[in-house]
Amino acid sequence: MEKIKYIKFVIIALFIGLGVMSCMDDDWSAPDNETAPFGNNNLEETNVITIAELKSMYSSTLDNQNDTARITDDIQIKVRVTGNDMGGNIYNEIAVADSTGAILICINQSGLFGYLAVGQEILVDLKDLYIGTYGYQAQIGTPYTNSSGRTFPSRMNKTVWQEHFKLIGDPDTSAIEIEEFDVNQMNNSTYRKENCGKLMVVKGVKLTQATGTNTFAPDDEADGGNGVSRVLNGNSNFVVRTSTYADFAANVMPTETLDIVGIFTRYGNYWQILMRTEDDYQLSSSN
Repeated sequence: MEKIKYIKFVIIALFIGLGVMSCMDDDWSAPDNETAPFGNNNLEETNVITIAELKSMYSSTLDNQNDTARITDDIQIKVRVTGNDMGGNIYNEIAVADSTGAILICINQSGLFGYLAVGQEILVDLKDLYIGTYGYQAQIGTPYTNSSGRTFPSRMNKTVWQEHFKLIGDPDTSAIEIEEFDVNQMNNSTYRKENCGKLMVVKGVKLTQATGTNTFAPDDEADGGNGVSRVLNGNSNFVVRTSTYADFAANVMPTETLDIVGIFTRYGNYWQILMRTEDDYQLSSSN
């Protein structure tokens, strides 16, 4: 009799355990829609400034090719994600923008697209993060000094990042403006400063190294950054930059005239277009 009671007890305990696990699984797969499972939900809008105002505040730092400064003011930016690591070409960073400008945020985490989709609005608490330049490209992160002794903002710890941002609403790609890149202004220093980091489109261009067989980023042509730069319109200062890890690295480059969308970054006097996915290049209507 005691043995039968014990067996019944075990069976009941198992059913209760399975029920609890089922509830936990339901909570995990379908969290409360009003509480975002990522970021710092305690953040409140207190002193929001624009990207243009942020860059103006730190202009003396951003005027240098490689520099960094700690943000000591209690300030925030409210921005939308314009580029992430969805296609494997943007690594450990996101591009964000508001109506006044754009900037990169460096984060030591993969799979950022999982919670920072293109079109997602976020509030970013900037205090104690760092702003600066890498090759004149403005970005936010944590200080890193390379072997050449140059210090610039690089990838912040993912735990630090989680404390410094808050998701706002659902992703809305219709709220993102894709500006057309003006090739006639590409050498204008003011144009470089105001537009680097933006999601833009350049129309009616050709990939100089496209032969009908050459791919965007073969391993045997990669540089030290595991990327390949493909020249546009014969101008070596204007390139499409593709990681060998990008989903479209092995795609054959079209020989036709193209319209190319991407995050337009700069490295020194070079314009580098970072396409986000293979959908970012299309045959131009001028073909």
